[in-house]
Amino acid sequence: MNDSQPFEVFYDEHCPLCRKEINFIRKRDKRSRLKLTDISSPEFDPSDTGESLDTLMMEIHGRFADGTLVTGVEVFREIYQRIGFGAFVVPTRWVGVRWIMDRLYNLFAGIRYRSAVKRMQRLGCPIKPQVKA
Repeated sequence: MNDSQPFEVFYDEHCPLCRKEINFIRKRDKRSRLKLTDISSPEFDPSDTGESLDTLMMEIHGRFADGTLVTGVEVFREIYQRIGFGAFVVPTRWVGVRWIMDRLYNLFAGIRYRSAVKRMQRLGCPIKPQVKA
């Protein structure tokens, strides 16, 4: 995809690890190639993504300027390519490494999602737990 257009990243600011990672990314996005959108903000409206808040909470999502959504490790590949870590991205596309990274991320995302659901329910936010297929 064209990396001269901003790539939107949907993240959960209330997740401590997510917040730390996004702060790292924000500091390195010198050319403003990313648009970072906090999905835990009361002002966030998921309807323009075509996804529910529940789905967005299940795993990281990114959106190209043409509206194409990507999820999981592919979002991180796009982020790190845009902030100058392309050399580190290349090996993550290799078949075996891709498989391992996808599995590890899916494990993390499942744990993070359960934590997010509990937090949001405590705050009275409209989220219903889903089971990821």
